[in-house]
Amino acid sequence: MGEPAIQGEVVQVDETQAPAVINQAAAIISVIERAATNPDVDIDKMERLLEMQERILQRDARAAYSAALAAMAPELPSIVERGGIKDRSGKVQSTYALWEDINDAIKPVLAKHGFALSFRTGRDDGQISVTGVLSHREGHSEETTIVLPHDSSGSKNAVQAVGSSTSYGKRYTAGLLLNLTSRGEDDDGQAGGSGAVITDEQADTIRELIGSTGTKVAAFLDYIGAPSVSDIPAAKFQDAMKALLAKQKKAGAQ
Repeated sequence: MGEPAIQGEVVQVDETQAPAVINQAAAIISVIERAATNPDVDIDKMERLLEMQERILQRDARAAYSAALAAMAPELPSIVERGGIKDRSGKVQSTYALWEDINDAIKPVLAKHGFALSFRTGRDDGQISVTGVLSHREGHSEETTIVLPHDSSGSKNAVQAVGSSTSYGKRYTAGLLLNLTSRGEDDDGQAGGSGAVITDEQADTIRELIGSTGTKVAAFLDYIGAPSVSDIPAAKFQDAMKALLAKQKKAGAQ
């Protein structure tokens, strides 16, 4: 999550003018250096100068982050969906991009523009939390978190269930931070026919997010166009997840 907005700035800085921000920061540093050599300097004034320097450096970092993200966005690739979610009969209902494919595709682009993507994970009351952190070399970072149940579908043991949920969390937090797209995303579920609905595991995930975000079920189903969570069309699973994760991110930012 990014730094909070700074109120009551002494120096007004246009974040689109990075050179001006750098020059202002350098000027403040010069003033501080001169003041530090003066034995008669007012300590309170020195502290205010240091606080001003910190605020300007933070703005400088945010401006550099925004500029680099804008430059990187056109170079981020669309990821091929090689993963598949099957129904009880073994038929693929929806596809998704594997985390290893996403990671391999974005790492060179992130490095080129000075970004690093990292994750924090936690476990609480049978749930897995995954926090994605996108950091820039100038010091600013943004983060988002998703909370998921253990994915114990199929014949997964406890360790595999945690690994599956963690991988799922990495895919979605990375997608939110970088606005990633995957090939065939709009066609999810077509392999299962026009009447295919989401799997039980996908329904459980959506129910968890509905509960954790305080979403009104009736309003959400009306938005998605389904009579119940279990009846959400497989083709709309990605849309449902994006809407709920966006709400979760917004709530976390408040």
